[in-house]
Amino acid sequence: MGKPTGFMIYTRQDPSKRPVGDRIRDYREFTAPLTDTELEGQAARCMDCGIPFCHVYGCPVKNLIPDWNDMVYRKNWRRALDLLHATNNLPEVTGRVCPAPCEPACTLAINQPAVTIKQIELQIIERGWEEGWVEPEPAPVKTGKRIAVVGSGPAGLAAAQQLARRGHEAVVFEKSDRVGGLLRYGIPDFKMEKWILDRRIEQMTAEGVVFETGVEAGVDVSGRYMMRSFDAILLATGAGVPRNLDVPGRDLDGIHFAMEFLVQQNRRNAGEIIPQGDEILARGKNVVVIGGGDTGSDCIGTARRQGAKEIVQIEILSQPPEEREPDNPWPTWPRVMTTSSSQEEGCGRLWSVATKAFVGTGGAVRKLSCIRLELSEPDEAGRQEFIEVAGSDFEIEADLVLLAMGFIHLEHGPLVEDLQLDRDGRGNLEVASNYMTSVPGVFAAGDSIMGASLVVRSIDSGRLAAAAIDAYLTAS
Repeated sequence: MGKPTGFMIYTRQDPSKRPVGDRIRDYREFTAPLTDTELEGQAARCMDCGIPFCHVYGCPVKNLIPDWNDMVYRKNWRRALDLLHATNNLPEVTGRVCPAPCEPACTLAINQPAVTIKQIELQIIERGWEEGWVEPEPAPVKTGKRIAVVGSGPAGLAAAQQLARRGHEAVVFEKSDRVGGLLRYGIPDFKMEKWILDRRIEQMTAEGVVFETGVEAGVDVSGRYMMRSFDAILLATGAGVPRNLDVPGRDLDGIHFAMEFLVQQNRRNAGEIIPQGDEILARGKNVVVIGGGDTGSDCIGTARRQGAKEIVQIEILSQPPEEREPDNPWPTWPRVMTTSSSQEEGCGRLWSVATKAFVGTGGAVRKLSCIRLELSEPDEAGRQEFIEVAGSDFEIEADLVLLAMGFIHLEHGPLVEDLQLDRDGRGNLEVASNYMTSVPGVFAAGDSIMGASLVVRSIDSGRLAAAAIDAYLTAS
């Protein structure tokens, strides 16, 4: 490394944020970049460690983190960009929305604040766009092979770009009217404005990727037609089936899945008109978000910007500890108490709570009937389960309930049924080590085979599937 003692000289510096009272007035991103000098100091904190756990353990796409940190410290930004793009097709996305499992795996994080890996990654790619270094990379030779990519989320986009650069024709089918999948419709603009996605799609189009929007594979085009018309098919549809909460009162008005709420606001931000009878708005309402993950946090930030009266987030799990427990050592993901930027903007948080029923008047939800939980004593195998605490029943007022409890598996729609694809016990598509499904020539990647996961894992899965498809087509 350029400065082996950097971690002893510099302290961690995170980017500043706009004040809460300012940022909740709009849907724009609210973090400010570090100066070049500040970022070079942060890159200098990267240790000359023997095994870079950030790279080999923490990062699903195996980003060359120590290498591009060193280049940033040496002011060689162009080389840093090349190293970043060597493993990641969408660093402008992961630099914004990835939870950065690389950071708790940083060797420095054993007893000090980790290197600001995520921020360095983001500013490398943004520097690349500003300088005009991010250009189309069309393949010099075309193979004449055609691949249908179903879904334009992170796995589909990464795979399509890799295939196009290998000389194949990648045709991406997206059932929505714009490209991006959950990157466009599921992530709020205050976390990632959508022009960021548009510029990458422009690059991919110039590289030869064809985008067919408003086309639902299996409905508008049949699986049999796709099998006849393409040399290979890649299913990257994501895990679109949300986990439901089947308790009394679930059919009351005012109870929605999180994605219904988030997608609608993203469409509104894009200038679309939402029919008045279909609007889901938090303005002036008591909002309850069920689920403590990123999706739930996105609902909080969106509801706050819509002008919610009060927001409460409930979680079935116990409140995490402030520091790592002995059974959660470095470099594993830390199961500790954290507060997201949306939670900072104002919400109540309740832990170890289960919803027993929704209570309403006039056909609309007005309250949640809840009970507190505790963990049972471990059985012989060490397993514990949640049990209800007797006499701990209570109610929460709610005019809008958002279910953000995760996703189960991909939609088992006409395409999956038409192709008769095998599924595992969780409802995900089964694939071999080369990402091929039970049908020869049909591959799958991303959340459709993993279940709901991280954007960065989907990118990695898409890249690996693209390499497998390229090998398959080359061999054939």
